Amino acid sequence: MSYDELLQKLSQRRQRMPAYRLTLGGNDITARVQGKLMSLTLTDNRGLEADQIDITLDDSKGDLDIPSKGVSLQLAIGWEGMALVEKGSFTVDEVSHIGAPDQITIRARSANLSAGLRTKRDKSWHKTTLGKIVETIAAREGLIPAISAALKTRAVAHIDQTGESDLNLLTRLCKEHGAIASVKAGRLLVFEAGKASTASGEIILPVVITRADGDSHEYSSSDRDAYSGVKAQWVDARTGKRHDVYAGDEEDAKLLRHTYANEADALSAAQAEMSRIQRATAAFNLTLAIGRPDLYPETPVIVVGFKPDIDAGAWIATKLVHTMGDSGYTTRLECEVLGAELEAVNKKTGGYTGVRAKWINKKTGKRSSVLAGKEGNVKQLTHVYVSEKGAKAAAQREWAKYQSSFEK
Repeated sequence: MSYDELLQKLSQRRQRMPAYRLTLGGNDITARVQGKLMSLTLTDNRGLEADQIDITLDDSKGDLDIPSKGVSLQLAIGWEGMALVEKGSFTVDEVSHIGAPDQITIRARSANLSAGLRTKRDKSWHKTTLGKIVETIAAREGLIPAISAALKTRAVAHIDQTGESDLNLLTRLCKEHGAIASVKAGRLLVFEAGKASTASGEIILPVVITRADGDSHEYSSSDRDAYSGVKAQWVDARTGKRHDVYAGDEEDAKLLRHTYANEADALSAAQAEMSRIQRATAAFNLTLAIGRPDLYPETPVIVVGFKPDIDAGAWIATKLVHTMGDSGYTTRLECEVLGAELEAVNKKTGGYTGVRAKWINKKTGKRSSVLAGKEGNVKQLTHVYVSEKGAKAAAQREWAKYQSSFEK
């Protein structure tokens, strides 16, 4: 039985039967805390921010032990009648006991974000690749490196790590290259942000959520930092001449302050910043009445039954908060816009020849595109639409708008 089938079954019966498995220090304590679990919250973060578990237990009978700090904790969650979804290993780093009534609270964070990643180091990286840097850091921390093929060979001409932790260095590199780094299940993952694919390049299948699935939602849209493009500059070391490169449109482009050593680094930085801008144009948060343990950050989300502006574009989950007790289980999704890949450089030679819009297949996650006008100097719309019809309408609407303004 799939989770979609389970959701339908649970909705029909109006029965919610959450299930979990807790292992502390190698010992399964599920039966021991059954009936004493007041709340369990798992925050599944995107990137290098540690995942976190918060547990509150009823100790009114005084028969529970306070766990030691540093002990390992493993969690699996789901629904009765189905295989539980493993959520990884954590390390207990905060405990407290309060009363009356007596309660024990436990906070644990991702076990793989070791102190070594936070240790400040001095090193210069020269004429290398993003993949080599990731592999070196992973080996030092006893992690398995997993970096997407598109990023693995990305050249890094020179970067200095001066009194800087590997964690901060990875964060800085990912920002420049439009990537996300994460540590999960003993692996150091580095993959392209907002592309709805894994580090191995596999497409993450979309999840379709209807209005009836949710308890509450919140949508917001803003034009802050809504630049049409990003401009980056680089200097040719041989001639000393400064050059410009663009991601998106040249008109109303945001200028990056840093000057880069070569064209490739400048292009990469411009594309990364443009992707960040387009993803931040809108946000959508949704709390599911019936929790979904199968969801995780970077899952593409398609919603149905909300306002047309919300339903028209695809979203991508950036953070998941699972909240469970002995009587219920909900999941909160925080989403941003699923953006379309932009051309590296947009040369406006005589204006646009057409407008292209991309759309995502709800079942396969595969992206396709439609074109209004003709090939040549094509403007790429930044959002990914949820149907070919919607993408075609958006492309034609933008193309007609451009032609009208150009004629004037």
